[in-house]
Amino acid sequence: MYRTRNHFLALILAMASIISMGMASQASAATARDLDKDSMQALQTLYSTSPSAKILSHDAKAILIFPNIVKAGLVFGGAYGEGELIKGSAVSGYYNSVTGSWGLQIGAQSYGYAVFLMTDKAVKYLEKTKGWEIGVGPTVVVVDDGVAKNLSSSSLKNDAYAFIFSQQGLMAGISIEGTKISHIKP
Repeated sequence: MYRTRNHFLALILAMASIISMGMASQASAATARDLDKDSMQALQTLYSTSPSAKILSHDAKAILIFPNIVKAGLVFGGAYGEGELIKGSAVSGYYNSVTGSWGLQIGAQSYGYAVFLMTDKAVKYLEKTKGWEIGVGPTVVVVDDGVAKNLSSSSLKNDAYAFIFSQQGLMAGISIEGTKISHIKP
C-alpha cells in the first residue's frame, strides 16, 4: 500500500509540473506578436498534415486558431490555451479557451485546435457573446480522417468545423467536459 501511494503521489506531482510548465509557457506567450507568430505556424502545420483544412480555409468566413492548448486531468481535469480569430489575412481578435472536466480520466497532453467558421452567423455569435460555450450556439463538427475525406464545397452544411492537431502526451478516460471560448486582450 505504501508503495502504491508513493506512485500515486509521484503521478500527481508529475502532472502538476506539466500543468505549471504549460501555464508558464502560455503566460510568456501572451503577447499579441507571439500569438500572431504561433498561430500562423500552427495553421501551416495543420495545412501540411490535413489538406481538407486548407480547402476549408478558402470558404471560411473566419478561423479561430489556438496553437497550443495544455490539458491535464486526474478525475478532475482542465485545459487552457490562447489564440486568435483571423478574418481573411487580418487578426480580428484574441481569445482563450478554458475547459473543465470530471470523470474517469488521467494524463496530460498538449495540442493545437482550429475552428473554421463557415457562416457569418457563427462569426457574429463568437464576436457578440461574452463567451462561446462549445455545444451551445453554432453547430461545430470535429473533423477526423473519415469526415475530412468527404468534405467538399458542396457538402459543407454546418456552421463550424474543428480540427485537433499536433497532439503530444497521453490522456485516457471517459469524462463530462465543457469548454468556453472568451475574448481577451493580450
